[in-house]
Amino acid sequence: MTISFRSTVAKAALAAVAAPLLSVGAQAATITISCGNNAADVEFCGKFAEDWGKKNGHTVKMYTPPASSTDQLALLRQQFAAKSGDIDVLMIDVVWPGVIKDHLVDLKPYSKGVEKDHFPAIVANNTVDGKLLGMPWFTDAGLMFYRKDLLEKYGVKAPQTWDELSAAAKKVQDGERAAGNKDFQGFVFQAKAYEGLSCDALEWVYSYGGGTIVDAKGNITINNAQAAKALDTAASWIGTIAPQGVLNYGEEDARGVWQNGNAAFMRNWPYAWSLGQAADSPIKGKIGVAALPAGTGPGAKKAATLGGWQLAVNKYSKNVDAAASLALYMTSAEIQKKRAVGGSYNPTVMSLYKDADVAKANPFMVELLDVFTNAAARPATATGLKYPEVSQAFWDASHDVLSGKSKGADAVKKLETKLKQVKKAAW
Repeated sequence: MTISFRSTVAKAALAAVAAPLLSVGAQAATITISCGNNAADVEFCGKFAEDWGKKNGHTVKMYTPPASSTDQLALLRQQFAAKSGDIDVLMIDVVWPGVIKDHLVDLKPYSKGVEKDHFPAIVANNTVDGKLLGMPWFTDAGLMFYRKDLLEKYGVKAPQTWDELSAAAKKVQDGERAAGNKDFQGFVFQAKAYEGLSCDALEWVYSYGGGTIVDAKGNITINNAQAAKALDTAASWIGTIAPQGVLNYGEEDARGVWQNGNAAFMRNWPYAWSLGQAADSPIKGKIGVAALPAGTGPGAKKAATLGGWQLAVNKYSKNVDAAASLALYMTSAEIQKKRAVGGSYNPTVMSLYKDADVAKANPFMVELLDVFTNAAARPATATGLKYPEVSQAFWDASHDVLSGKSKGADAVKKLETKLKQVKKAAW
């Protein structure tokens, strides 16, 4: 669906005031920006984009993409195939630059070097064949959210391992159900067969010392005992501390259960913090945030999947210059600070992590900075254009284990065979 954010100024008045705002030879344009699909995305994107439009004499429309990042990419590829310029400024996932590189504008001629203010690793991720294909907008890493009040009530500490989380979730769940909340769950996360499950499952596998599916050199590494153990562990949660329905949960499904007060633990992205702390939230003031737990065995460590989104300009836009201006405005330190304070979006501008307002609004951002800077990357760089196939094979294998159709060892062995077929001679 498409939501329009238009100036309240009458068209005649706009025409009268727009001319002085436009550079010589420029014309008023209508720019469509993709802003995401949850309530915070709408609030902390649309109004800033509209402000830019008013300042520059342009009209801005906001496009709301599908909820699933997998569906978003599929739709983008259809639009690119048709050379559609309907969406000017694109919100792209951290794993997409190499996949859709042929359809994006090089932003270096527009950036004037401002990219140096952002995390270098993210800028490098967005730079393909020497072209800056996306400006970092916000970074992400998976986090563990927990109910501080309930952990205190049941004498439970924030878990450091997945085994500890399982025990703690079961204790709180049993207690709350016995107290009358029959719908209470111990742990909710993303287990639907889509890109979100690839993120969750990578965290499990990496935290058990099972690697990153494909390593940085392009070697397929998933077929190992630790990876199998990680998936089997996650499968043990289904029907015990997590509902069967979690097999169809995306981010917002998990957040809905959590924010309604019906879960002890949740795996999600940082955006869930500000929504959970909203005035009308049943769990306001009761939320704790920590790094995700570690696995057990050789190489076990705490792990979080690197996420985050960039703003890119569609090569087929009819207003490339204006679109680039909007993308740079939206990713500026000024707007990133407003989004961090108001919407819990982790900045990519490094200096903002020392900003007192950001730290006050989101203490976990500073406390867990190492989680964001050392998050595990999905193997998108190593696998290039074939990453979507790699990820789908991984989430399908993981979903088969979670749903009881396969055991971990069998799943990773079959996945290795599948990935060899995808790779063929080279990625």
